[in-house]
Amino acid sequence: MDPFYRPCDERAGAADFESRFDATSSTTGPWFADAQHMGPPSALLTRAMRRLPARDGAPRRLARVTVEVLGAVPAGPITVTAQVERPGRTIELLSATMRAGDRDVLRARAWRLAAGDTSAVTQGVADPMPGPGSGTIGLDRPEGWLPGFLDAVEWSWLDGGALDSRGPGRGWIRMRVPLVDGEEPDPLERLMVAADCANGLAAPLDVREWLFVNTELTVHLHRAPEGEWFGADAATVVGPDGLGTCSATLFDVHGHVGRIAQALTVRAR
Repeated sequence: MDPFYRPCDERAGAADFESRFDATSSTTGPWFADAQHMGPPSALLTRAMRRLPARDGAPRRLARVTVEVLGAVPAGPITVTAQVERPGRTIELLSATMRAGDRDVLRARAWRLAAGDTSAVTQGVADPMPGPGSGTIGLDRPEGWLPGFLDAVEWSWLDGGALDSRGPGRGWIRMRVPLVDGEEPDPLERLMVAADCANGLAAPLDVREWLFVNTELTVHLHRAPEGEWFGADAATVVGPDGLGTCSATLFDVHGHVGRIAQALTVRAR
């Protein structure tokens, strides 16, 4: 399969970043053949912010990433820009934008914090989730769902076993293709791809009758993620007037790494 993105041009400055890419068919989601699933572009914006140089070169970690969805993200040519909005010695605010044609389609912000040794006082982490080897490997794509992103990642299901299963769900996801052609993906980029799948793992309604689309993705991390497989223990709440939320605890193979939340718009198809 194709990588998610092929780079066309890239420029990195002292406090900003700009790059052009071609989004391949591997990015396209299950509903529309020309629109991207939000996992890969969220990871690409995170890549841009992660690459912004720290002022003094000291170790720093992205502690929170929020991606706002401004509209459908088409496959094909896109431009990504990133900058340090608020520099600092221990706390920095970063931002990134994805543009397609003449419009912004995604905007992201991240807090980047100074790293230090707090291993002696670690507390509050969730119990580990059973590993990917404990699940059912593979994907039976629901009828009518299109190829692309769903085939570009590997799935291990701990609950359910299909994307059209309903209710809370747990599972693991691993990228089968590079995020950017010729690059080994960073674990944080891999995590961002998996994090946006929480809504699918915890599908609350029959997808043939209902849409429950996230308008944003917020990821909080308490440590740096590691490895290739990332798991989510996810649940969705649907309210009485067209709103919903999806939340999940995130894991790598070593244990609890963070949490995510998504705001959902819910409506009949």
